[in-house]
Amino acid sequence: MKIRVRLTILFALTTTAILLVFALLVYLSSSRIREEKFYRMLTEEAIIKATLVLDTEIGPEALQDIYRRNMEFMREVEVALYDRDFNLLYHDAIDIDHVQETPEMIEEIIKRGEIRFYQNSWQVIGVRFKHGDTFYAVTAAAYDESGYRQMRSLLKTIFIALAGGLLLSVAAGSLFTKKAFEPIKEITNRIEEITVTNLDLRLRTGSSYDELHELSSTINEVLNRLENSFESQKSFIHNISHEIRTPLSALTTELELSLTRERTSQEYRQVIERALSDAKRMNRLSNSLLDLAKASYDPSKINYRPIRIDELLLDSRKHLQGSNSDYAIDIDFEGRSETDAEITVNGNEYLIKTAFINLFDNGCKFSDDKTCRLKISFTNRNIVLAFTDNGIGIPEEEIPHIFTPFFRGNNSGGIEGDGIGLSLTKKIIELHGGTINVLSEPDRGTRLVVTLPHL
Repeated sequence: MKIRVRLTILFALTTTAILLVFALLVYLSSSRIREEKFYRMLTEEAIIKATLVLDTEIGPEALQDIYRRNMEFMREVEVALYDRDFNLLYHDAIDIDHVQETPEMIEEIIKRGEIRFYQNSWQVIGVRFKHGDTFYAVTAAAYDESGYRQMRSLLKTIFIALAGGLLLSVAAGSLFTKKAFEPIKEITNRIEEITVTNLDLRLRTGSSYDELHELSSTINEVLNRLENSFESQKSFIHNISHEIRTPLSALTTELELSLTRERTSQEYRQVIERALSDAKRMNRLSNSLLDLAKASYDPSKINYRPIRIDELLLDSRKHLQGSNSDYAIDIDFEGRSETDAEITVNGNEYLIKTAFINLFDNGCKFSDDKTCRLKISFTNRNIVLAFTDNGIGIPEEEIPHIFTPFFRGNNSGGIEGDGIGLSLTKKIIELHGGTINVLSEPDRGTRLVVTLPHL
C-alpha cells in the first residue's frame, strides 16, 4: 500500500474518530438534558395533583376520569399520593400501577426528600410533599415518548453526519495527500531521469526552506559525491591502465627483441635485468593498489589496537633502509612523552607502517642527499610528526593535487614513482582520525606535517 493511500485512510479515520467523540458527547449531553427535563416535569405534575387532592374539593374520581381521558391521546403521568404510614390517599390508575410502591419506598421518599429511578423504560420520581404539618409521599411515572423520539431523530442525524463526514474526510484527505506528494513525485521523476550518462543533472530545491528543500539539497549533495566518485573511478581506471600498460609494453618489447636473433650471454643478462626492473615496478604498483584498497575499507572492518609510534617509526626506518642503503633518516623527539599513552595511538599497525614508509621514502627520494628528517612533538590530544626533506619542492599550484592518485609533479623528472604513495598515506591518516598538511616551495624542500590522536 502506498504512503499516500495510507495517509488518506489515516486522515479519514482520525477525522471520523474526532467526529464520533464529538457526536457521542452531544448525544450523552442531550440524553442527560432530556432526562433532567422530564424529571422536573414529573415533579411539577406530582406536586400539582397532590395539591389538588389535598387543597381542593375536586374528588379523586374526577381526577382519575381526566387521567383516563388523556391516556387516549397521550402518555399521561401516573401519580400516587401516600401518607407516611403507607395509606394510599390517591392513585390515577390503581388497576395499572406501573410503579408498585412499597412501604420501604415511601419511607425512603419521606426520609431523603426525593428519589429517581427507571421502571422498565418509564421514568419514576418520588418526592416528599408537606401539607400543613404533615409530610406525604408523592410518586409520578410516565414514558417520555416525545423525548425518546427526539433522541432517535438526533441519533439518526448523527449517523448521517458521521457518514457524510467520513466521505468528506476521505475526499479531503485524498486531495491533501495528492497536493502534499506532488513535490515528492516531481523529485522521483527527476531522479529517474538521472543516469550514468547525465550525472550532472540536479534536483530543483525551490525557494521555500522546508523539509522538501532539505531533502532535495541532501540528494543533490549525494549526487555530487556520486559524480565525483564516478569521475575519480574513471580517472583511476585510466591511470591504472596506463601505469600497467607501460611496464608490460616495455617487458613485452624487451622479450620479443631478445628472440629476434641470437645474443651473447651479456646481452641476455641486460634483457633479463631490464625485464626484472619492469616486473619489480609492476609488483610495487600492485602492492600500492592493494594497500590503497585496504585503506578504503569500512573502518568497522579494520582491526585496531594500541600501537607505540616510536617503535613503529624505528621499524619503518629499518625496513626502508634495508632495501635502500643510501637513505638517511633522522628521527628527533622534541621533548619526551610523560606517559606511554602520549606515544601510543589506536590503529592498524600494517597501515600506519605503510604510511610512514611512504613518507620516509618520499623525503629521501626527492632529496639530493637522500635524507629525510622527522621531528616528533606532543600536544594534549595529538602526536605531531613533521617529515622534512631538502629536495626539489612542489610548485604552489600543484600542492592541491598531490594527494590525487597517480598525480606526479612536472618537476619530478626521472625520479621513480607511481603517484600512489601520498594519496594512500592521506587515506590511512584520515582513517585513523588524523590530518596531513603540506608546506613546500620549489627548490627549498617539502614539509609534511602529520597529526594523529594519541590515547
